[in-house]
Amino acid sequence: MSSSRPLPNPISQHGVIGDLNTLALVTPDGRIDFFCHPNIDSPTLFASLLDPGKGGEFRLWATAEDMRRRQIYLPDTNILITRFLGENGIGEVSDFMPIDGSGRIVRRAKAIMGPMRFALRFEPRPDYAGTVTTIERVEGGARISWTGSDGTRDRVFLWTSIPLRIEGEAIVGEVDLAEGESAHAVFCPGRPDWPVPTRDYVRSAFADTRAYWHGWVARGRYPTYWRELVVRSALTLKLLTSSKYGSIAAAATFGLPEVVGGERNWDYRFCWVRDSAFTLYALSRLHYFDETEAFIHFLMERIAGSEADRSGLQIMYGMDGRSELTEVELPHLSGYAGSKPVRVGNGAFDQRQMDIFGEFMDAVYIATKARGKPSYSVWAKLSGLVDWLCGNWHLPDRGIWESRGEDKEYLSSRLMCWVAIDRGMRIADRESLPADMARWRAERDKIQRTIVEEFWNPEIGAFTQFKGGDTLDAVVLLMPLVRFINPRDPMWLSTLKAVKRDLVHDCLVRRYINGPSNHDGLEGEEGFFTICSFWYVEALARSGFVGEARLLFEKLHSYANHLGLYAEELSTDGEHLGNFPQGLTHLSLISAAIWLDRALGSDLGDPSNASFQMIEDPDGVF
Repeated sequence: MSSSRPLPNPISQHGVIGDLNTLALVTPDGRIDFFCHPNIDSPTLFASLLDPGKGGEFRLWATAEDMRRRQIYLPDTNILITRFLGENGIGEVSDFMPIDGSGRIVRRAKAIMGPMRFALRFEPRPDYAGTVTTIERVEGGARISWTGSDGTRDRVFLWTSIPLRIEGEAIVGEVDLAEGESAHAVFCPGRPDWPVPTRDYVRSAFADTRAYWHGWVARGRYPTYWRELVVRSALTLKLLTSSKYGSIAAAATFGLPEVVGGERNWDYRFCWVRDSAFTLYALSRLHYFDETEAFIHFLMERIAGSEADRSGLQIMYGMDGRSELTEVELPHLSGYAGSKPVRVGNGAFDQRQMDIFGEFMDAVYIATKARGKPSYSVWAKLSGLVDWLCGNWHLPDRGIWESRGEDKEYLSSRLMCWVAIDRGMRIADRESLPADMARWRAERDKIQRTIVEEFWNPEIGAFTQFKGGDTLDAVVLLMPLVRFINPRDPMWLSTLKAVKRDLVHDCLVRRYINGPSNHDGLEGEEGFFTICSFWYVEALARSGFVGEARLLFEKLHSYANHLGLYAEELSTDGEHLGNFPQGLTHLSLISAAIWLDRALGSDLGDPSNASFQMIEDPDGVF
């Protein structure tokens, strides 16, 4: 998993900006090297992260040699500041996307101290770098147009106060700024109803965008400990939501490898039911509920028009709700550090994954606690899901990790089926809604018995990855988090020890060990999954090992990038791997931080301490 291959723009060396429709990745050298337009799951306009030669980029930077670079976010915002610091002065580039539906990227260069020269390079390569552009100079900037693979004509504009020239397929320019002077470059979709951005527009858009993010953060409730880390994670999760559709992306990118040079290069720019439900749980713990209502509305519309598995629920959707996400390869892209194939779409979209019912019903349960009784039409669909699940919870599937191997009866699926029925019962009971409670209770209890009797392996002293297996899966860490098992139960404490023995390296945790009895259908050994690492922290804390949990939690912070962001995985040399930023990592950080915050304010201690007491989770879930 470690790589000796040089990485000019490592995954970890990025910040992210967005407008609740799409996102852009920005490096400390002022380069936007990944950007999908107009939506997060649309084709790329800039993708030099995946192919430095062909992908295209949008760069704005101070040109003086030997300058140090530093990236920060303005506190409580998604406005990114990149500073260029040298002996003769300080320059600064501000990057943000206004939350006004314009789809613009606003970049402002400023000479903070001393004179400073800035350079611009705008080289769009639309349609995954598969389309040729036409560039024309216009007053105040340039127009870039192309014909997409679907035959439609598209165009975008670059409006800038920097003098421009055209060099091949790129727009370039330089400007000398005296101390205190600024220049701007604004990417704009080709919308005739939006005026050309001026210096005043840049100034007002900055103020409005900052006010939006400050207002959103102010509505939340954050823990006393680690507030800054939690706020950054919450802001990152918010960037993955769609204001237009209510859907939530799993990550901002595609094609970034789980193993450098390997084949595990997936497209995560879609709306997984599982990831979205976990995201909503994390946001709800911070008292954000609008996102939950929007997502439930999004999913109810999908269920109404689907017959998948007769349950009416697919594991993932496009951000606009489309159900076909055919996976294809882009052979013309060289891949991140040569990691091929580069894939778009996701072949797992039509898999059966039974766990999604549990994550979704838990999100609904949270929403009803916060916002009250669901409408009758919504409940009719939800209760129908639970009725279907009562007759089908035993079906083998591909599991929570979307194995490309054979179907099995996975612990993750069985556990979350239990959660789905349990949460359905809680909603029906609390809100006095019609339900076949006798059947639901009987099936829920039957699932519990099968897990205890069929997934427990006394030889390894733990609950196993799948029925009758002999291998561990970090998903077992969810058992106390979903309140399936008492975190002081001897079977659980034995399982926790087994996880530590087989899957944990200091504060880093693997999902599972890929072996002959549990091969996932893919070659190569993956890295450490950061979501599992934070699950482990929370499981330790819930089991009373608060001191150890706190230590590991704080050690995990040292693996975040310079902005507090995480990719999906970490390699054996601590490098970020997989798609970035990864929602699952940030939501599990939030959950672990909140639990630890509560534990540190209580009498929790080691179970061997006579004063040990468990605290009640007022949310009643996870």
